[in-house]
Amino acid sequence: MAATGLPRGCHNGDVPDPRQGVFETLLVLDGRPVELDAHLARLEASLAELFPDRAIPALGGVTAPEPDCVMRIDVVPRGDRLETEISFREIRQRPELTALHSLSVPGGLGAHKWRDRSLLDRAQARLGGLPLVVDIDGSVLEAARANVFAIHDGALFTPPLDGRILPGVTRARVIELAKSAAIPVHERPLRRNDLLRADEVLLSGSVRGIERVDSLDGVTLAKKVDERPDRNQRETGEVDDQARRSRHESRVAALRGTSGRGRIAQRHSASSGPR
Repeated sequence: MAATGLPRGCHNGDVPDPRQGVFETLLVLDGRPVELDAHLARLEASLAELFPDRAIPALGGVTAPEPDCVMRIDVVPRGDRLETEISFREIRQRPELTALHSLSVPGGLGAHKWRDRSLLDRAQARLGGLPLVVDIDGSVLEAARANVFAIHDGALFTPPLDGRILPGVTRARVIELAKSAAIPVHERPLRRNDLLRADEVLLSGSVRGIERVDSLDGVTLAKKVDERPDRNQRETGEVDDQARRSRHESRVAALRGTSGRGRIAQRHSASSGPR
């Protein structure tokens, strides 16, 4: 199935409106914002690039109303200033499996976390699943709320940071954990067929952690990895130890093992963290 283009009534076609600003979302666990410095660094980099003539407001220093929740930081241009809005919500339970539907966006959404999500929201309502952003050259870029990983024969593959995708905080952590566990990692362009042929397809994001992808454009994805709990527990020990030390909770993935099979699942426990 070809990627589905979607018209939108924004000021510049399929490009989000920067006049609405940018934002960050992150988990707060045990009263501590997870990976706060990384999220603030990304936010400040976006503000410096998008609004170079405006002073960046002071960020951080906010106390969460609950020990475990989701924190959102919005920065909105108003007049000649940038204003910060910080809000919190409860952590919601999500289904373990996710269905993706291709959405053609020429040039992708770029390296900023835009507040203007009208293109993605309309696409999700129309397509009936989470949009998978695909460039007109066929390159798989990212999901609407997460970075994309494909597992092939014991190695981890993900699209490169070439300016077309968000440099995810969790993406960086997954790559770091995989490399420390001697798991091959390849940052290179991916195509839709790469996902269809993968041993497993995973998404990484700040709030949901790691999500398994169940289908792409209505096609059920094969699960070729070894799901046996005993083997999985043996193979995942190394990464699980690191994950617990870094307070990650949900499932981060990679592959390991002498046979090149078996899934390494790093859990984001109720004390973990982040796209």
